Amino acid sequence: MSGASTNKNNFYTADRKFYLSQIDLTDIVRDLENGYTDSGPTALRSYEEAQRWYDMALRNVGDICANFIWPRAEAVDEKGASFRDGVVEWAPETKENMKVLGAAGYMGGTLPRKYGGLNMPVTVNVAIVEMVSQGDASLMNLFGLQDIAVTVYRFGSEEQKDRVLPGFCSGEVSGSMALTEPEAGSDLQAVTLKAIEKDGQWYLDGVKRFITNGSGDVSLVLARSEEGSKGGRGLSMFLYERYRDSNMIVRRIEHKLGIHGSPTCELQFNMAKAELVGQRKMGLIKYVMSLMNGARLTVSAQALGIAQASFDEAVRYANEREQFGKKIIHFPAVFQMLKKMQAEIETSRLLLYRTSLAVDYYDMYERKEHKGEDVKAPFKEAKVLADFLTPLSKFTLTELANKAAYDAIQIHGGTGYMKDFPVERLYRDARITNIYEGTTQLQVVAAIGTITSGLFFKWMEAVKEIKADELSDAKKELVRHIARFAEVTERMKKVENKDFLDYVAGHLVEVASIIYRQYLFLPVAERHAEKRELFKFFRNESEARIDHLIHQCDLAHRTYGEKISDLKNDLLKKHE
Repeated sequence: MSGASTNKNNFYTADRKFYLSQIDLTDIVRDLENGYTDSGPTALRSYEEAQRWYDMALRNVGDICANFIWPRAEAVDEKGASFRDGVVEWAPETKENMKVLGAAGYMGGTLPRKYGGLNMPVTVNVAIVEMVSQGDASLMNLFGLQDIAVTVYRFGSEEQKDRVLPGFCSGEVSGSMALTEPEAGSDLQAVTLKAIEKDGQWYLDGVKRFITNGSGDVSLVLARSEEGSKGGRGLSMFLYERYRDSNMIVRRIEHKLGIHGSPTCELQFNMAKAELVGQRKMGLIKYVMSLMNGARLTVSAQALGIAQASFDEAVRYANEREQFGKKIIHFPAVFQMLKKMQAEIETSRLLLYRTSLAVDYYDMYERKEHKGEDVKAPFKEAKVLADFLTPLSKFTLTELANKAAYDAIQIHGGTGYMKDFPVERLYRDARITNIYEGTTQLQVVAAIGTITSGLFFKWMEAVKEIKADELSDAKKELVRHIARFAEVTERMKKVENKDFLDYVAGHLVEVASIIYRQYLFLPVAERHAEKRELFKFFRNESEARIDHLIHQCDLAHRTYGEKISDLKNDLLKKHE
């Protein structure tokens, strides 16, 4: 008999509501609602009305996720997606979950009402994705693929938008992004699938692999449109609709460690009819980058949902399990692990919501630019911040998901290793999050430039402006950490060896994540006394971790420096 509880009340918890309340969406909502001048029964008339509506929507989703999706997650994991005679089928429970979310109207969260969407800010929708993921991480891979619809909305023609987007909003169609190939995983510049134009019609020919929900109705496909080209400049983006063409077949689905409810497919395009999205040769350098940034944000939310589920199950079990005459939550070794999980989850939630806010501002300035407004400077600033925080969030949250799931099993002991408790599934589901949509190592590559350029430290000057009467010592300590971080970064940069900087980059990005989360948490704890104990705990843990990471950088600097390649060469010799 499973150890999972059948009713979790509501995933829209006081903590989620609290941290969302720390994000000011005033400007974003006013712009989304056209200054509250729109007419119609669903148009919002004020920010206060918007807040009430978002709160109601989040509470409703939280109820669905806790009391409908979570109880079915075990069955979805056990049955998984099936493949027979070229046809992919979701588990019956997955179909029910998608039907319920579609009927409730949550499938087109950020899309305009014109297409049946909810016109929500990204920040609010990310909280929904987080709760869906807590209910069933594999479901997020179907529900969260709204990023495909958003990409069509941003770059597709009016005819493509009118044809495709209403189906996404109603839940009648599902999507996939067909990017990777057998020889083109992280290196999408190596994509070889051909896009061939004949008499004004485009055809796709070739193989895609590891495609999440590749059996979906609508696919965005990255293909080589420029014959004889190499690299990203020869790639374009194409819209493929299975219900309009039958020349794409699913060759197989993968048998995976986790997220069993989400089919991962290998696809064969046999001169399948497709449509160009946007401009030729912009597929990778513009459209995929936009698509991937959205996907990385949703995977960050997925990871946080898994971490939250792991924490909740660990706390529940620790309060029930007795050893040596008392519940194990009273043992310091256990409550220390739980407190670390709580601190990481809450500070990472702040990071996720702040990242979403940066994306909301980027989207807002893009809309303003399309209207002809001169917003070049703030648009650029919002883009730079979003482009840094997105990989920083994925780096932080996906590693957190894996650690939280690991520790949750440890707290459960031997029972956690069995399928009788949800933590075993959560552990398997977590593992993919720091691999797909760009590995942790690629997030480091994406984030490190902002640190080494000095831009991160310019942003951190804002720490000095934080009002901190009750936490003045913490503010001074944070300023000291930032100065130490700037110094070690400069020392690492002086080694004129790119391999060396890449070697220590992971340490530097982790320090940036810790410092940025302290920067976000400090004013929250200053204003809200109930958060100061947790802030103090996180501050203590952070100091030890920052010391360790800086020491690791300096140790690598003293030991290897420009001779860092000796490590690699020694490893290669052992395997000759």
